[in-house]
Amino acid sequence: MPRLVMKFGGTSVADIARIHNVARHVKREVDAGHEVAVVVSAMAGKTNELVALAREMPRATGASSPFFDAREYDAIVASGEQVASGLLAIALQSIGIDARSWQGWQIPIRTDNAHGAARILEIDGSEIIRRMGLGQVAVVTGFQGLAPDNRIATLGRGGSDTSAVALAAALKADRCDIYTDVDGVYTTDPRIEPKARRLSKISFEEMLEMASQGAKVLQVRSVELAMVHKVRTFVRSSFEDPDAPGMGDFDNPPGTLICDEEEIVEQQVVTGIAYAKDEAQISLRRVADRPGVSAGIFGPLAEANINVDMIVQNVSEDGSKTDITFTVPTGDVEKAVSILEKVRESVGFDAIQSESGLVKVSVIGIGMRSHAGVAATAFKALAEKGINIRAITTSEIKISILIDGPYAELAVRTLHSVYGLDKH
Repeated sequence: MPRLVMKFGGTSVADIARIHNVARHVKREVDAGHEVAVVVSAMAGKTNELVALAREMPRATGASSPFFDAREYDAIVASGEQVASGLLAIALQSIGIDARSWQGWQIPIRTDNAHGAARILEIDGSEIIRRMGLGQVAVVTGFQGLAPDNRIATLGRGGSDTSAVALAAALKADRCDIYTDVDGVYTTDPRIEPKARRLSKISFEEMLEMASQGAKVLQVRSVELAMVHKVRTFVRSSFEDPDAPGMGDFDNPPGTLICDEEEIVEQQVVTGIAYAKDEAQISLRRVADRPGVSAGIFGPLAEANINVDMIVQNVSEDGSKTDITFTVPTGDVEKAVSILEKVRESVGFDAIQSESGLVKVSVIGIGMRSHAGVAATAFKALAEKGINIRAITTSEIKISILIDGPYAELAVRTLHSVYGLDKH
């Protein structure tokens, strides 16, 4: 009997009507004879409301510090998923499906002690497997687990995708279906390029790059888990009619399958174009070129949890000085510059320059491993459109290009076309 984990995000369970629609999706799979577990996010907007309440409380009580106990923060924000799971269990029971809700600590889903951004360590799925064998549907709260201090710990925003993939691995599920407000993974953002196509399959590695380079379809950690545990994952739309033709096709449902590259027979050279806005560039001018300089610059930034991405270094002719340019999220620019000013004397550089409002556009595809000239094609196409390239980084299956923000949409459309992604 096939075993399936179904995950529904906040927009899919936004109100009572949508929760009933989700129940119909679950009933379709149960009626087909599948063992089913469901993971749910909080209803759309509820987590933001709960976060706002937690942050407001210190101010409302006149506390001298805006900080609060992260363990209590987790207790507050985790309640959104608890409500959604209970409501879906009731909806399923009302249409004749045996179902019960499970909170993360009841399974248990064990995490580390990093409240607010915990990582899953292990899941004991034995009791859920036993009950699934009896025909019961488990409705599990996403985004949360049980920390070593015996308290609820949340996984950070987007953690319900991670919960679903981890549960699928623990239950040895045949597949994990991620239901969302889009009907699959596209070659690029359809809002920018109407000719974007839905992919029938994409490899774990490509999806990981797409997610980490700006595509919002799946959370990066969930793709990492799926790749490590080889969890075949489908991205599907919860807004389609649950009983429409093909929706119940277990082997080939509508959506995009994320799988091992061995399953993809015809590999494209380029699979997709991703982009990330709100990038900022920081340049350190005339840095002393000696051992330990890079550690002196990037070590303090890492300690402050500032994510450094693209790094470009230009060494002077005599080799005594170098310019180092790198990117950080726009929201971290001021913090990064402040940290670097403090280490200016110990590192040894003449000036700091920063600029916000940049965009990173990435060309992604496992076929790039065996094809030369992919980067040159991108550079030529952008040059013909008058788009200046500020920085470039490459990996085996990715080329990332930093450009000025106003050219983002033109660059995405240009690259999408030059690699033939707009052709069916």
